Amino acid sequence: MADIPSIRKLDETVVNRIAAGEVIQRPANALKEMIENCLDAKSTSITVTVKSGGLKLLQIQDNGCGIRKEDMHIVCERFTTSKLSKFEDLSSISTYGFRGEALASISHVAHVTITTKTAHSSCAYKASYSDGKLVPPRPGLPAEPKPCAGNKGTQITVEDLFYNVATRRKALKSPGEEYSKVVDVVSKYSIHNTGVAFTLKKQGEATADVRTTSTASLHDNIRAIYGTAVARELVDIDCDNSRLGFYMKGCITNANYSVKKLIFLLFINHRLVDSTALRRSLETVYEAYLPKGTHPFVYMSLQITPSNVDVNVHPTKHEVHFLHEDAIVEAVQKCVEMKLLGCNTSRTFYTQALLPGVAGTKSSESADVAGKSSSANVYAHQMVRTDSREQTLHAFIKPDGKSVANRNSSGDDAPSISPTNKRSNEGSGTDPKVIDKETFQAQYRKPNSVEPSISENKRAKLVEESNSFKRQKLNQFPRREVQLISVQKLREKIDKAEHRGLKDLFEEHKFVGCVTPSQALVQHNTKLYLANIHSLSRELFYQIIMFQFGDFGFLRLSESAPLYELALLALESPESGWTPADGAKEDLAQYIKDFLMQKAEMLLDYFSLEIDGEGNLLSLPLLLEEYVPNLNGLPMFVLRLATEVEWDSELECFDTFAKECSRFFSFKPDVNPDDDLDQNEASSSDCKRPGTSPDVPWKWSVEHVLFPAFRSGLVPPTRFAEDGTLLQIANLTELYKVFERC
Repeated sequence: MADIPSIRKLDETVVNRIAAGEVIQRPANALKEMIENCLDAKSTSITVTVKSGGLKLLQIQDNGCGIRKEDMHIVCERFTTSKLSKFEDLSSISTYGFRGEALASISHVAHVTITTKTAHSSCAYKASYSDGKLVPPRPGLPAEPKPCAGNKGTQITVEDLFYNVATRRKALKSPGEEYSKVVDVVSKYSIHNTGVAFTLKKQGEATADVRTTSTASLHDNIRAIYGTAVARELVDIDCDNSRLGFYMKGCITNANYSVKKLIFLLFINHRLVDSTALRRSLETVYEAYLPKGTHPFVYMSLQITPSNVDVNVHPTKHEVHFLHEDAIVEAVQKCVEMKLLGCNTSRTFYTQALLPGVAGTKSSESADVAGKSSSANVYAHQMVRTDSREQTLHAFIKPDGKSVANRNSSGDDAPSISPTNKRSNEGSGTDPKVIDKETFQAQYRKPNSVEPSISENKRAKLVEESNSFKRQKLNQFPRREVQLISVQKLREKIDKAEHRGLKDLFEEHKFVGCVTPSQALVQHNTKLYLANIHSLSRELFYQIIMFQFGDFGFLRLSESAPLYELALLALESPESGWTPADGAKEDLAQYIKDFLMQKAEMLLDYFSLEIDGEGNLLSLPLLLEEYVPNLNGLPMFVLRLATEVEWDSELECFDTFAKECSRFFSFKPDVNPDDDLDQNEASSSDCKRPGTSPDVPWKWSVEHVLFPAFRSGLVPPTRFAEDGTLLQIANLTELYKVFERC
């Protein structure tokens, strides 16, 4: 039988070298550990000098607190540190180092020399180390630290890295590649630590490869290290989540910037780490914005409660574990997604100019397409349709026969918006059909109904059909100028928030077509945008109220509508948020009626909203010609006038009233969700559904009523470029680059 091998204890030198190989894998790892020691020492200036990628020489000098002479004899021994005294301290550790292994590991695989001086020391001290112990700098000399000249701080010189580990040294890449990894480490720490000046250079060279100042900002450091191309596309992000116990801030590039390899700088509690889950989640977000195979620049700094982070996972401290990792990654991903969604509206593309002498594509047709005569060359990818007389998206969709039959007899695309009743032949005379009070109460109030739905009550309206409206203009009266200071301030606020680029977009846009009842496509130059009709119309009506304050026409109801019944109908809707603790619905409805009757004189004078002496609503303001709001929201409008408007302050009163009024008037077509939007109109009844004015198809109203008003009267605020109201979805120039290869 073969001899059974015996178990024996490894020699301490072998153990230390094995441990050193886990902590110090290459020069960049050694430098990372020493930079963190400098930062723990409160340094404001760190200088790194490298030779042969750090294999021959790796020197770092700082101006920190230094090392006491009494501690120099054990500074390179394993498990010696000033940052940790007991294991429980790991739960609240706030320093980079804590195990006391970095300098010890380096001294086991290299020759280390330390020169240090504290603020209270009269001189500096210099000592050499090998295998964690003090050694003489030369044979015959004492090993004790030697006094010498030096500045406050510490200088550590590492020479001949892995001189005694031949296999590790052979496994390393070329000095050039090792130096690039050293540059990467210094660059990342210099960006994160904006109050510290970093300098990195090769030995013997006067020019530094990395240089930052202690007064430079985060964006300045990124510009200095990664270039202007990155810096000009940076977007600041932040996310504060007290529930998960973390705060994130950083910078990411928008959709204008992309590179072949992801640049990902992640610091958790100021420690340079990597997170595979977070990396993948960010790449998933950017896939929707960047060309295939390209990646962004991302810098993130996460502050997580120290007790929730386990830093003692890997010898290099390159990985950390923390509680609620999946939830935190998801929260960060959503934050980045929302930021990109807003900044994508300003996306631009850069093209290379043609070389001198290259002939361009000259075409007289290109000048016509551009809508102006020009002798300049117009290339294929610059040709866009800009003639408003050309067909829209609906021209390419086969119309329904019934839809065509319901258009006006003149043959024009615009249907008639006459207030006369199309159903006059069904009744007596030509007056619009009205509903008496008893019929109204029976139809719209259901006794013992817990959650009545307005849409379930046959599209309940105060008037049977939208064509029961009569419009009364006030053209016979001269326009009056309102000099109220509060109104002037609100107008100035609108003007100050204007986004000049979006203003040009709306003034020069071309309407393409409706996608859904709330979204439409518009074109500006070579770019295609998805516009949120609801948000745009809400802002438009708010501005109309402000700039035409006190000078509105009337939208007359063919029959007066009782405020009490409107308020009661609104309170029965779940949207009102009514609870039994608020009191009886009948009492609240009576209060709302009485309250609005007290404001009747002001509402009539300023807003053309007329209420008679019996508490009946007679008219609404006429904000836009050929536009009538969806009356399903009228009960809630009356309720919110009494509860959401700040009646005690003049400025806030006008502001909140305008917001509630614009909320009611905003475009909300009464369209069945099951309707096929790919057809021009699904049926003749769909043609009659009011998106705006009586008998007007909602798509026609969007194109011929709302968007012309956006063009001439809307002052787009800056927030439209950030909240997704306008979303760029295509650019002809970029598409041309893709399809020209086919």
